[in-house]
Amino acid sequence: MVTAARQGGSAPDVARVFPDGFLWGSATASYQIEGATAEDGRTPSIWDTYAHTPGRVRNGDTGDIATDHYHRWREDVALMGELGLGAYRFSLAWPRIQPTGRGPAVQKGLDFYRRLADELLAKGITPVATLYHWDLPQELEDAGGWPERVTAERFAEYAAIAADALGDRVKTWTTLNEPWCSAFLGYGSGVHAPGRTDPVAALRAAHHLNLGHGLAVQALRAALPSNAQCSVTLNFHEVRPLTGSDADTDAARRIDALANRVFTGPMLQGAYPEDLLKDTAALTDWSFVRDGDLEQISRPLDFLGINYYTPTVVSEADGSGTHNADGHGRSSHSPWPGADQVAFHQPPGDTTAMGWAVDPTGLYDLLTRLSSQFPTLPLVVTENGAAFDDYADPSGQVNDPDRIAYVRGHLAAVHQAIEDGADVRGYFLWSLLDNFEWGYGYSKRFGAVYVDYPTGTRIPKASARWYAQVARTGTLPAA
Repeated sequence: MVTAARQGGSAPDVARVFPDGFLWGSATASYQIEGATAEDGRTPSIWDTYAHTPGRVRNGDTGDIATDHYHRWREDVALMGELGLGAYRFSLAWPRIQPTGRGPAVQKGLDFYRRLADELLAKGITPVATLYHWDLPQELEDAGGWPERVTAERFAEYAAIAADALGDRVKTWTTLNEPWCSAFLGYGSGVHAPGRTDPVAALRAAHHLNLGHGLAVQALRAALPSNAQCSVTLNFHEVRPLTGSDADTDAARRIDALANRVFTGPMLQGAYPEDLLKDTAALTDWSFVRDGDLEQISRPLDFLGINYYTPTVVSEADGSGTHNADGHGRSSHSPWPGADQVAFHQPPGDTTAMGWAVDPTGLYDLLTRLSSQFPTLPLVVTENGAAFDDYADPSGQVNDPDRIAYVRGHLAAVHQAIEDGADVRGYFLWSLLDNFEWGYGYSKRFGAVYVDYPTGTRIPKASARWYAQVARTGTLPAA
């Protein structure tokens, strides 16, 4: 951890050539783009329920139609081909495949993903499937959701179904996307589905997401060919103390434990951090962790997925800052169990439309630190990008120079990390399309491709053309 004033982490601005075989891609999530929420046997997920609850999502927006990818997937894959993407990271909608979260699969749901994977392969694009990007079948939430062990067991069964159906086409798999959001925003602050606000439930959910991950890796390995790859994607918080004081340094330690090490500890080291257990002892004795769980959770991975957008700056609570920063919505409930004496501060510098500070040094620091901590585990940046207030001009063009500058800076940080020894194998731009941005509805645009929501028309932004050139050449040009 370093202080908020840290600068550097990149070399002088010159053209940068990435290693041969570096994977260039873009990413999406099922609920954010698919729509067709009641077609072909799909039943409600927790995000359907949450979005249809008044007051939960800005402007009352829902994912009922989203970008209509379920019907326009051929058009979207054609766009990926035009942009020269080497890979596409998408998520499977659990309630589209297994509507109740248990029992046999719905073949029409699997057929959608079979067709998608086939089309990607025909275009020379590697399909990268994520099993879970937050759309838990509502029936499983009604039975207790992620705070209950049975959900982890159901997740493993779903993983086996997906791998058996798609393993002949899809060779790269991710179990969970950002389990921190699922646990602490979904069950702690309530700004994500299912909208519960119980700190103990959040900690229980974190453990059962970890367990579900481990059980899913076991199921994937059993069903997939030996050359398939298994991973998990974590939204790492690059935590920085506001000052170098002992109190601020300890505040950063607390948040690092809750944001990062609650997952990397059991997944990659086979144990929960002792300081995390002590920090949360007033809330729970962690007796929901059973004998054998940690062995199940810590199954070997082929690479670690890293999502990064902005650093997190914290201090001891002293009346400044806020007590409830997560970047995803406001709540009177904290997503940080046992960290009531920590305050969050806005980092310096330019910001995106989300209000997130633009700081590529955070990505550089994160990659180099993880490479040092886990030197035998390859890294892939599975999400990085920014929302800006994009619009189509009278000529129908979408110019987004701020996004180009953001991505350029972060790609420079990735390249510098590689130069300094980090084993980074790929980069996925978030997101391919403008889409449903969770609690913000359609008010925030992260896409490289502009979507006119009333018509569904896709317009590649200037950043899409720029990124396509980088991906085709493997070279980041000088500014």
